[in-house]
Amino acid sequence: MDRCRIDFYVCEPTASMEDTVVVTGALGGAGSWIVDDLRNDYDVVAMDQTLPESTDIAGVDFQAVDLTDQGTTFETILDADPTTVVHFGNIPHEENHAGGDVYENNVLSTYHTLEAAGRTGADVVWASSETVYGTHWPEPELPESLPVTETHPVKPWNGYETSKLAGEAAAERVTNAFDVSAVSIRSSWIQYPGRYEITSVREQFDFESADRFGNLWSYIDIRDIVSLVRKAIDQTITGHEVVNAFGPDNFLGVETTEAIKAGFGYLPDNCDLSGDESAYSTLKAKSLLGWEPAHSWKGAEDESPRYPDFARPF
Repeated sequence: MDRCRIDFYVCEPTASMEDTVVVTGALGGAGSWIVDDLRNDYDVVAMDQTLPESTDIAGVDFQAVDLTDQGTTFETILDADPTTVVHFGNIPHEENHAGGDVYENNVLSTYHTLEAAGRTGADVVWASSETVYGTHWPEPELPESLPVTETHPVKPWNGYETSKLAGEAAAERVTNAFDVSAVSIRSSWIQYPGRYEITSVREQFDFESADRFGNLWSYIDIRDIVSLVRKAIDQTITGHEVVNAFGPDNFLGVETTEAIKAGFGYLPDNCDLSGDESAYSTLKAKSLLGWEPAHSWKGAEDESPRYPDFARPF
């Protein structure tokens, strides 16, 4: 639907309840927050492996789908005929899974989801990961330059990280094959207000005993992920773009360079950081999408916002 400014005879496209957005991983931590936000402005088709206890949620059509099954994934997405597909339906780590299983699940589910999006003419927003930079090596290496931008070399270590790079390749393939756009979000460690997992790490940190910390003490609040997804849906881009998604600061409350020197013993020759700012740059997301992180651990740790009623329990 268009909103027309009659005085200037200009029509500006806006979101409409007639627009449909598909969200995968809809009952997970990030997915449930995204669904809960988007349902206020879109018809949302929420896909997950199971259904919530109650599907009576306004603006949401829940669908139980195994994304590794091409047929049901294609059928569900093509029947929905969405304007955008938001894909957060991957196994998020290897803690309780074999690396090969994680890789196979994530690669198949991402390929099928993005391929279906392309075939129905829907733009794509999906969750890649900061781990592609090599943050989860058994002995993490210091980045070649700081802050880390999207042009930094990638160094996947395990099946999970490799699956995310394969997903980015799938996103590139979809934009090449179909007239759609794709945004791959390289997100840091997602934190949930009132349930920040970084708190105990910060409380145990001291400069004398500091060790290497893979993602350089970075994080991002779930509400900033939601706002970034919104921006990626609303902005018009061309082709495939990769953007970093990090909070504005490190979660230690100390100078970032001092923490890195304590943990790694040195700084890279190319280092341009000040204060406690994040070691990862989000300037591309600001330039491309008009997005900046708005939530810091300094206030968010103790907040208690309403969580989505249908979310899978933590």
